[in-house]
Amino acid sequence: MTTAARCGFFFPPPAVHPFWTSCGHDRLETNAHGWLVPTDAYWRLWLERPELALVEASCAGETALHTALMESPRRAVQAAELDAIEDADVRANVRLFLGLRDAVLAAGSLEAAYLGLFRAGAIQLPPLFLDLLAQAIVCRLLAGDDDAWHWRAAELLFRRQRVSVQDGRVLCGDSEVLDMMSETGGLGEMGRLLMQGGAALPVVQMAVLGQDNAAHYRQSQAGEGRFNFLLDLTHEVHNELPHGLTLTMNRADSGLTALAHVLERWVQHFLGASVQIQPESRVDDPSWRWHLGLDAESSPLLNDLYLGHEVAPERLQRLISLFRLRFDDPQQMRADLQGKPVYLGLAMTADGLLKLKPQNLLLNLPLAASA
Repeated sequence: MTTAARCGFFFPPPAVHPFWTSCGHDRLETNAHGWLVPTDAYWRLWLERPELALVEASCAGETALHTALMESPRRAVQAAELDAIEDADVRANVRLFLGLRDAVLAAGSLEAAYLGLFRAGAIQLPPLFLDLLAQAIVCRLLAGDDDAWHWRAAELLFRRQRVSVQDGRVLCGDSEVLDMMSETGGLGEMGRLLMQGGAALPVVQMAVLGQDNAAHYRQSQAGEGRFNFLLDLTHEVHNELPHGLTLTMNRADSGLTALAHVLERWVQHFLGASVQIQPESRVDDPSWRWHLGLDAESSPLLNDLYLGHEVAPERLQRLISLFRLRFDDPQQMRADLQGKPVYLGLAMTADGLLKLKPQNLLLNLPLAASA
């Protein structure tokens, strides 16, 4: 196998490879705090990744180190062992893996390592590593939850989405799956070859998660089809009635509500703070004091709205939703903000991409010093 074929961890893997749906959450234990502690089996799963697994062209140095790590995944690795790996890409991949492993072992759990990496400032690990940590944590948070919308919304915490508006509905789908379908017609490498040869393939559409296919989504969670469903992020319908009354038509399949529930669990798990998060179509609050973006696009947008800066309509249309977050115990907030809501923003980029930064909820909430 050539060097080019064994790409580094910086490049996302194909979305439909069955391995990528496995984050190793079933190979983790919990400590007294309820946080996830890796086992040797968890680290062996990382060593089985295509970037690290042995191939026919693996040199003697790579084979020796890989075999030793599979036998004892937590062993110390000497510089000479790394230098013995002839392939520069493989050598870099092993260093990245060891960096993650050592950070988690030093922190004691996935959650502590996840927090520590962001609090330390400059992140030295590939984004893929952080996404896989988040995926494992979310899988454990939703253990025993049969709600398909919660699971689909949770994918937003570790999978980039592509957003589109169709017939007035705001739909998001896994960007890698959608890109793959556009390139192959959903037929894999054979479809790619056919399209390169000029063949016209039928348009493949992803199904929107609904009551009619929720059971199929649950069954596909452990397989290749897990990321093949669209999530409806359309706001609930508000009908204005006479005398200033508003009738809200609640939607049982609201992706925004499902995402809010997942984020509530995320905050509770990491920070021990019970919060209530509610999707909002607008903010009309003269006492607006604190906000944060759930992604890189919404953070500056909320800043401009808060400061009263003029925002171009095209940019404002990228805002998918606002959320209102309230602490069940106001004493867990900073004294000057106790009882006041925290507003969250969710926005897509100009080309319709959405990548959540769930760490923002852990680093930027106005917590009391003792929280």
